[in-house]
Amino acid sequence: MYVIDLKTQLSYFKLVKKELRQKLRDTGAKTLLSKVVYLFSIGTNDYFDLLMTNSSVLQSDYSRKQYIGMVIDNLTTIIKIGGRKFGFTSLGPLGCFPASRAIVPGSSGSCLESASEVGKLHNKALSKPLQELESQLTGFQYAIHDLYNSFMEIINNPSRYGFKEVIVASCGSGRYRGIKSCGGMGEIKEYELCDNLDEYMFFDSSHPTEKAYKLIAKLMWSGTSDVTGPYNLKKLIERN
Repeated sequence: MYVIDLKTQLSYFKLVKKELRQKLRDTGAKTLLSKVVYLFSIGTNDYFDLLMTNSSVLQSDYSRKQYIGMVIDNLTTIIKIGGRKFGFTSLGPLGCFPASRAIVPGSSGSCLESASEVGKLHNKALSKPLQELESQLTGFQYAIHDLYNSFMEIINNPSRYGFKEVIVASCGSGRYRGIKSCGGMGEIKEYELCDNLDEYMFFDSSHPTEKAYKLIAKLMWSGTSDVTGPYNLKKLIERN
């Protein structure tokens, strides 16, 4: 099963917006949509899939800057459609996913630094347009969670958060179970499965376990400003 691309999601949003206008009229629909908090976790697939299949595309500073600009422009264009309250996650350390570690030579389990660097560049580039939109769009408010540092905190201190394994995925095949074969639904039918899912940070080659997601969700909801800012989701919802 694949994610729904941003363009398709936008078309669904426009249909919902049209139906709300029919039921609530323009003023009522506009008021309702301005109070809704829209959550975005975007960018991982844009970079990760490209890095895994054609890593040379993002090797030069120029190509990275161009590609990151395109991803962020797509996001900010969507923001301007009508919403005013948004929750975002930054990109995590892409090079520390099991799929990324699996292609690093040797057996040390090291992160693929070139992939993580792309994530850091994206996160840095995203902050500026969000600040600009805050001054350009009346009522625009947002919460952005620092997923990169949250992930690294868990990876560097696994026992503190109840994990025993932060390198190998709980389900998959190949080195570090970094091949996305869990469930045998794709071309590769064979896969390995862990004995205790709660001990693992990663479920498969690139997705955290439910336990890890719960930790992130709590930080998004009520984390301090250095983790989720300028507001966390709880404060964002409470604001007029």
